[in-house]
Amino acid sequence: MIPLILSGGSGTRLWPVSRRNLPKQFLALSGDGTLFQQTVQRAEQLPDAAPPIVVASEDHRFLVADQLLDAGVEGAAIILEPLPRNTAPAIALGALKAMASDADAVLLVLPADHLIGDPASFRNAVARARPAAQQGWLVTFGIRPDRPDTGFGYIRRADPIDAHTYRVGRFVEKPDLATAQSYLADGGYEWNSGMFLFKASRYLQELQQHAPAMLAAAREAFASARADLDFIRIDRDAFARVPENSIDYAVMEKTAHAAVVPVDCAWSDIGSWSALWLAGTRDADGNLREGDTVAMNTRNSLLRSHARHLVATVGVEDLIVVTTPDATLVAHRDAAQDVKRVVDELKASGRSEHALHRVVHRPWGCYDSLEAGERFQVKRIVVKPGASLSLQKHHHRAEHWIVVSGTAEVTCDDKVFLLGENQSTYIPLGSVHRLRNPGKLPLELIEVQSGSYLGEDDIVRYDDAYGRS
Repeated sequence: MIPLILSGGSGTRLWPVSRRNLPKQFLALSGDGTLFQQTVQRAEQLPDAAPPIVVASEDHRFLVADQLLDAGVEGAAIILEPLPRNTAPAIALGALKAMASDADAVLLVLPADHLIGDPASFRNAVARARPAAQQGWLVTFGIRPDRPDTGFGYIRRADPIDAHTYRVGRFVEKPDLATAQSYLADGGYEWNSGMFLFKASRYLQELQQHAPAMLAAAREAFASARADLDFIRIDRDAFARVPENSIDYAVMEKTAHAAVVPVDCAWSDIGSWSALWLAGTRDADGNLREGDTVAMNTRNSLLRSHARHLVATVGVEDLIVVTTPDATLVAHRDAAQDVKRVVDELKASGRSEHALHRVVHRPWGCYDSLEAGERFQVKRIVVKPGASLSLQKHHHRAEHWIVVSGTAEVTCDDKVFLLGENQSTYIPLGSVHRLRNPGKLPLELIEVQSGSYLGEDDIVRYDDAYGRS
């Protein structure tokens, strides 16, 4: 059984913490590790599980690699999508990769951004679904609903296939409240989790029957893939020809072989701040708090500080208050699904906060833009042990580097030298330079840039360990 981890989501309803360059699956929102790391580790604990296949955006390739390394997961295949095409093509790429090494591979398809509070029940559900999957059924996992939620699609159970598995009667779109209440009272409906178990070959057969153009284009894109470091890069032009669609619309709602295994495993898709509030451990006043917060006469609220300052509330209830270094969200819990509208507005107005954090992660470490003016910018840079930035130069800016902790190896034109704590150097405009951390501890420094243009695109790379141009 090969776990297929789908990691292409953007998590816009969890703005301002989740953004395009660091979406929710790569964040530590609940429990130990990020949602992505929890997903791959949960899959790794299943009996007979092979190393996973991960399908992710090429923009997140180093995030995926770093988080797999930190989680101790080895042997994963990382397929990079050059542009989003929804779940059906992503699963097709994973199925083609699985069948390249095992024609009988069974795929366990898992979104990377789900939270499961009861992993033992999840493992039992996977074991119960295995016989039907081996017999050619496309099995989905239906979550037993505990409330009339309008944020999920539903699955209606039909006749039993075995003691644990049922035919799917029908898939239902997200209902209104009255309809959701009737589904809960009926008892024959589950939430559509978006998790699946099936043979890779059976999925491709169903795709051939119901979406042949998609399968043909996906095969062409996969055939033209190339290896790049530890990644499998899918050709952009070929993948652009793949029709965009979800597995539900392309296959599951059309096949005669859809099955469902009901499961109660404390599941949440963490699709909004209110969903995180429901899934978290709340205090006696019903508040879920994270970071530096003070709550006075505050009830049933979510308070999170992801910045280096205090969040305090007085005399409020049913609120979401989330702050980051460059943005603050205040919303009513009932309006949590509408946070996406803020992201759409930021995008339409040309602002960067919908996509970029102040802290930007790079394969060598990260930087935090502390302050900026018309002709200057101040950054805090952290370089991982043994890592180095590219050999580069800038046309429009000079840089001053001050080491705060660790040891820096600096290349500046024809000179190579070391800097220790409290030492500094100057990189003139146009100089070819590189920063490397030769030590075993993180290197932290302050960079002061000055010049007529300070954009990240003012860079000429001569040599880069990460294959960036």
